[in-house]
Amino acid sequence: MAKEAKAIEVMQAIVTGLSAQSFNHRLHSKVFASQGFEALGEKYAAHAEEEMGFVEQFVDRIIDLGGHVKHEANEEWKVYEDIQEYLAFEKQYSIDGIAAVESMLDPEFDVVTYDLIKDYLKDEVDDLNWTDQQIDLIGYVGIQNWLAKQMTGSGESEE
Repeated sequence: MAKEAKAIEVMQAIVTGLSAQSFNHRLHSKVFASQGFEALGEKYAAHAEEEMGFVEQFVDRIIDLGGHVKHEANEEWKVYEDIQEYLAFEKQYSIDGIAAVESMLDPEFDVVTYDLIKDYLKDEVDDLNWTDQQIDLIGYVGIQNWLAKQMTGSGESEE
């Protein structure tokens, strides 16, 4: 498979997965905000927008390379109401997703595509680190104290 075709295939896989992940974050932002955890809702809403920004960049790059963008179906995802369960899910999903994208990244991709995928990976590692930090904070201060900080836009859930 030519490097350009492989790059398009990889970016399409990222677009499909990232679109689903963005929608998942949007749903959870609504769920957590409805529970009174406005700061956490705002965090995940902003995260969803950031991910859609990456989707748009990947779509633009696919088009630039002469590829055809696909709107692919996604599997059903569980919507969590328990924040700790969701953080555990997010952590594992990030670990698996980062590994999958790293395995598809080819240093022989054109520089623009390669850099775009690397930028996306850096952002995902930053998100994983934030999730790990929140899980650690819950361990240190307890779930009730952590949740109290998520009730207002206190900035505690910001990156």
